[in-house]
Amino acid sequence: MIRRLEAQRACLESAVGRVETLPGPYLELGLGNGRTFDHLRETAPDRDIFVFERKPAAHPDCMPDPEFLIEGDFTETLHRALVQIKPKAVLAHCDIGTGIKVVDEELARQISHDLDALLAIGAVILSDQPFKKGNWTPFSLPVNVDSGRYFMYAKTS
Repeated sequence: MIRRLEAQRACLESAVGRVETLPGPYLELGLGNGRTFDHLRETAPDRDIFVFERKPAAHPDCMPDPEFLIEGDFTETLHRALVQIKPKAVLAHCDIGTGIKVVDEELARQISHDLDALLAIGAVILSDQPFKKGNWTPFSLPVNVDSGRYFMYAKTS
């Protein structure tokens, strides 16, 4: 667990650095207990962060404001958010894994189109699951992150 959290932090910090000059909000898919959201809002306090979560149950100090919390299944809420989130997002952190590889691969496939539509060209996508999207180019992980532990992409078109 410690290695996973260290990898996540290194990838988040790398991603934030890559998009710091681009205007636009961030997306957090999977609130969980709110640690990553809390880290992102401390790292980028001037950014709007839209959080997608099926059933929010984070610590009250780690909850987004209601106007930035989008509740429900990713396969439904990402599409509905297309009218809500303007301008397009420059960073998406996807913590969507269930631990069941086949389920996780299918979810990544199902949400990739709508997630892509929410992102600006040049956006960075980081995820605990691999995505297969033709216009997302994988890039190297931070030096201290093992291959396959996390995945990072740049939206190129």
